Amino acid sequence: MRKAIARRLSESKFQAPHFYLTMEINMDNAMAAREAINKISPAKVSFNDMVIKACAMALRQHPDVNSSWRGDVIRYNQHIHIGSAVAVEEGLIVPVIRFADQKSFSQIAAEAKSLADKAKNKKLQPNDYAGNTFTVSNLGMMGIEEFTAIINAPDSAILAVGAIKEIVVADKGQFKTTNVMKVTLSCDHRTVDGAVGARFLVTVKNFLENPVNMLV
Repeated sequence: MRKAIARRLSESKFQAPHFYLTMEINMDNAMAAREAINKISPAKVSFNDMVIKACAMALRQHPDVNSSWRGDVIRYNQHIHIGSAVAVEEGLIVPVIRFADQKSFSQIAAEAKSLADKAKNKKLQPNDYAGNTFTVSNLGMMGIEEFTAIINAPDSAILAVGAIKEIVVADKGQFKTTNVMKVTLSCDHRTVDGAVGARFLVTVKNFLENPVNMLV
């Protein structure tokens, strides 16, 4: 597994011209929405599940990001399949949630948990970790506030998700606390330009700051 990881990441890092975009997202509404959702959801929804849903819906609006460089042509993927990186003892594996834009929070949560359990028990089948069109890598649960990730080929981008952090901000002359999360989008400059990546991140931010928009 380490040999395969080394080969794939080396090919991605040294063949795809990476650039990085970082954005801070206010998570107050997402935290409130998650609490309300989990009161009725059959599967416990995590913040990562919400990020996957937000990315999937944003990809529908920004098809340039849901693409692959194929040597001399760009392939625009019709479907949206989100890879979610899972750490196992032997390294890193990326099971795929297919048609993520068409699934509810609870469906994504149940599938993500099932795939993660399979990964940790070495029961993933090849079809479980193939076909990704975009990837999410989340180290927030380990306290990492911000990082950059290497693109998971053949994707054009990967989103690195940090921890939710409580900070103090000034609002109309008053101080208050708010919860923020930093995300960094790694892009393949052969397919995604800076403005394209930025617009995609703005859409992801809008979905996470207004989660009700992901329910309609």
